[in-house]
Amino acid sequence: MSCTRGASRRSLLVAAGAWLSAAAVRAQALAPPSGTVVLTIRGKIKLNNQGDSAAFDMALLEAAAQHSFITKTPWYKVPRKFTGPLLRDLLALVGAHGSTLRLSALNDYRIDVPADDARRFDVILARLVDDRPITVREKGPLFMIYPFDSDADLRNPLYYSRSVWQLKTIDVL
Repeated sequence: MSCTRGASRRSLLVAAGAWLSAAAVRAQALAPPSGTVVLTIRGKIKLNNQGDSAAFDMALLEAAAQHSFITKTPWYKVPRKFTGPLLRDLLALVGAHGSTLRLSALNDYRIDVPADDARRFDVILARLVDDRPITVREKGPLFMIYPFDSDADLRNPLYYSRSVWQLKTIDVL
């Protein structure tokens, strides 16, 4: 009888362990987009939800931790408030492991950016400007923006060129 009870406990522990492992895998899964995809991350990533890419609709981006800062830019006459997830958080979410990010915009503008920028600076993928969604006409729906006022070294043409409006794709190389 004690052998049966011990076997039952072991079976219960094995089943519980398997359930917890499955739950951990589910927690690591990236939810699929339910709306229009506004950002695709592909390349050297570990998690995906659409083929070999990680696709985000606005709801998925809103579900990520949101950050804001106010900064002056060359594109607006007055300082603006930018809100959205940090680039580093999205890269961590998809398990990005490359050294370069190739950013592409709706207008086919492309630029390569060191992935280290995401670690060094609080770069935001802004989905709001002054607490309003950004239309395509206003440089949206996503605008990758550096916190220019937080570091004087960021206020130069190099980092301005890395601030991509109408961002649609990040290729992790």
